[in-house]
Amino acid sequence: QVQLVESGGGLVQAGGSLRLSCAASGRTFSTYIMGWFRQAPGKEREFVAAIRWSSGSRYYGDSVKGRFSISRDNAKNTVYLQMNSLKPEDTAVYFCAADLASTFQTMGSMSNEAEYSYWGQGTQVTVSS
Repeated sequence: QVQLVESGGGLVQAGGSLRLSCAASGRTFSTYIMGWFRQAPGKEREFVAAIRWSSGSRYYGDSVKGRFSISRDNAKNTVYLQMNSLKPEDTAVYFCAADLASTFQTMGSMSNEAEYSYWGQGTQVTVSS
């Protein structure tokens, strides 16, 4: 049973930084794609970033390119989302997601939430102006 547990959310001022963590368990994740999504009140869930666990290849949503960075720690089975230069529009619940890399037919499919079978409970990030 795959379990994903996010942590690290909180309240930060605009221009500040936060690092989110996603602790993964229940599988060997070397064959997985790990993703981060976010959902603001009244809005659809939005793709933030994804990483191929085996190679470390990264893929980012346009709204966070150059500000956010996704990484993984093999020893800790944890994926991180480093968020810098935060803006009020980054306020959302951030979710970690995962699925087998073989699920994704194209790089673009990594941004499709429907491709991910496993989800965490989410962590709230609030950026004040």
